[in-house]
Amino acid sequence: MNKTITGTQVPAANEAILAALRKVHNIASPASTAPEDLKRQRLGQETLGRLLTPPIGFSWEPFEIEGIPAAWVRPEGGHDRSKMILYCHGGGYTSGTLGYARLLASRMALATGYEVLAFQYRLAPEHPYPEALEDARLVWEYLMFLGWGAREIILAGDSAGGNLALELALDLRDADRMLPWRLVLFSPWTDMTASGESYETCQDRDPLLTREYIEAVREAYAPGADWAQAAYSPLFADLRGLPPTLIQVGGREILRDDSTRLHQNLQAAGVPAVLQTWPEMWHVFQMFPLKAAGEAMDQMARYLELLR
Repeated sequence: MNKTITGTQVPAANEAILAALRKVHNIASPASTAPEDLKRQRLGQETLGRLLTPPIGFSWEPFEIEGIPAAWVRPEGGHDRSKMILYCHGGGYTSGTLGYARLLASRMALATGYEVLAFQYRLAPEHPYPEALEDARLVWEYLMFLGWGAREIILAGDSAGGNLALELALDLRDADRMLPWRLVLFSPWTDMTASGESYETCQDRDPLLTREYIEAVREAYAPGADWAQAAYSPLFADLRGLPPTLIQVGGREILRDDSTRLHQNLQAAGVPAVLQTWPEMWHVFQMFPLKAAGEAMDQMARYLELLR
C-alpha cells in the first residue's frame, strides 16, 4: 500500500521552524567527521532532542545494558503491556545520543500507549561497522532475557536507525531466530550508494541533508566499503520473510527514494508493506512540533492497532 498524505502544506509558522532548523542543522551537522565537527554535531542533536521533547506525559528511566546507555520511556498513568517498541535512533551512525533518542521515543510512547526502549549504540568513526549492529543484537538479547517474546516487539528506527533496524531484522532472520512483530521506519537510510533519483530532484528542497553529508558519514561508518552490499544497504538485501512494515517519509528529502524503493522491494519479496508520504515534509519531520508530525504519529498508532 502506498499512501500520500494530502492537504499537509507548510503554514507560515512552520516555515519559521524550518528556517531555525536549517540554521541549527547547518551548524551542528557539517559534512565532516573531524573530531571537533562531530563534537558540535552530537552536542547539537542532544540539545535539539531536549528542546523538542514533550515536557509531560511520560516517564524517562535511564540505565545501562552491559555498558550501553539505555532508557525506558513509559506513558504516565499506565501503559499497554501487550507490546513494546525497541527504538534505534538516527544520526548517520556518527551522532545521536540518548537525549536525542528521547524525542521520538516519547512521541511513540504517547501515541501508542506502549513502553519504548531506546539505546545509544556506539558511533563511528570511533566505532565503525559492525559495532552498532553488535550493540543492537545485545539489546535484543536483553529483551529476550527479560521475557519479552519476539512477537511482542515492534522494531522501530529513523534515518540511520532505520538502517540499523532493518539490518537487525535481517540478522535475526538469517540466524533462524524469531522476528519482531512489526517494523516501523521513519525516513530510513537504506541505500548507501546514494543512487536514488531524489538525490537530484530534491537537492534544492531538502533543508537538512546533502549528498556531501551522506558521503562523509558512510565513509566514517564503513571506510572503503562496497556500499552496495546488503550489510550496508538493506535496499539490496533479500527481504523475504521480514515482518509487516510501515514506512513514513517526507516528499522533500533526498532520501525519499530510499523509502519508495524499499517499499517496492518489500512488496516484491512478499512482505506486507505500507508507505506513507507527506509531500511537503522533510527528513524525520515526526520529531518536530508540527501538525504533520502529530498526523504521522496517529497514522503509526492506527497501523499498529489495525494489525493486532
